[in-house]
Amino acid sequence: MLRRGFATHPESSTGVPEQAAGTPNQEKRAAMKPRTRAFGNALYVLPALALLAIFVYYPLIANIVYGFFSFSAGAGEMRPVGMDNFERLFEDPIIRTALTNNVIYAIVSIVFQVGGALVIAAWLTRLLGPRMGAFLRSVYFLPAVISMTVIALLFTFVYNSRGGLLNELLGLIGLGHLQTAWLADVDTALGSVIAVSQWQSIGYVCMLYVVALQQIPQDYYEAASLDGAGRIRQFFSITVPQAKEMIFVAMILTVSGAFTVFNEPYILTKGGPGNTTQVLATYMYNQGFFQNQMGYASAIASLIFVITLVLSIIQMLSFRSGKD
Repeated sequence: MLRRGFATHPESSTGVPEQAAGTPNQEKRAAMKPRTRAFGNALYVLPALALLAIFVYYPLIANIVYGFFSFSAGAGEMRPVGMDNFERLFEDPIIRTALTNNVIYAIVSIVFQVGGALVIAAWLTRLLGPRMGAFLRSVYFLPAVISMTVIALLFTFVYNSRGGLLNELLGLIGLGHLQTAWLADVDTALGSVIAVSQWQSIGYVCMLYVVALQQIPQDYYEAASLDGAGRIRQFFSITVPQAKEMIFVAMILTVSGAFTVFNEPYILTKGGPGNTTQVLATYMYNQGFFQNQMGYASAIASLIFVITLVLSIIQMLSFRSGKD
C-alpha cells in the first residue's frame, strides 16, 4: 500500500520506472538553444558584413547615385542632370571604341589564360618529371608576383622603337622589316598591350589549374591508357571534365579582369595613339580626373559594373557550378 503524500513514477511493462516528462521551463529553454546559437553565429559574421557594407556596397550605391549628377572632383556643388550621363554613354564614340577593346581583351585572355594555361598545366603535371615540373612552375608563376606597374615599365623598354629588345631581336634573326614603334603604331599598339597582360597573368591561372589537376586520381589515366586512349583523348575526356570547377573560376577571373583592366593600357600608352588602346577603365579615369566630369565617370563605372555582373551570372548559369 502506498503512503499518502509520496509521488511515484509509473512503471513500464518491463518494471522499470518511466522518466517524468520535462517541465514547461525545461522545454522552453531547450527551444531557445537553437535561437541563441543562431544569434551567436550572427555575431561572428557581423564585422565582415559591416566591412562589406562600408567598403563595397555603400561605394557601389553611391557611385550609381553620382551618375545622376554633374560635378568635378574639387567642387562641392553637385548639379542634378537626370539620365543625361547614362544617355551620353550610348552616344559617345570613344565608349564604343573602349568597349570593343575590352571585348577583344576578353576574347584573347580566354584563349590564352583559360585555354592555354590549362594546356600548360596539363603538360607540367602529366608529361614532366617532378623536379623539372616544379622548376618550370616557379618560372611560369614568377611574373605573377611582380607588380604590373613594374612589368609595364619594363615592357616600355622592350617595345621601344630605338634600341628596344624586341626590335633588336627581330634584326638579329633577319626579320628587320617587321621592326616598328610597337606602342605608337595604331596597328600594333593594342596587341602589344594585350600581350603584356597575357605574359603576366598566364602563370597565375596555370598554377590554379595545377592544383586542380593534381587532385585527379591517376587511376583514371591508367584506365584510359589500357583502353587505348592517347594523350589528346585523355586531355579532353578526363582532364577537362575533372577541371571544370577551376575552369569556371578562371573564366570569372579572366573575363572580369578583362573588363576592369587599367594598369597596362594606362602605363604603356595612356589610351593612345588616338584612343586605339582606350578601355573603359582608362576612359573613366580620364573623364573623372582630367576632364573633371566625375558624374560621367561614375556612369562609366556603373556600366563596367553592370557588364561584369551580367557576364558573371551568364557564366555561372552556363557552368552550373557544383550541381553535377
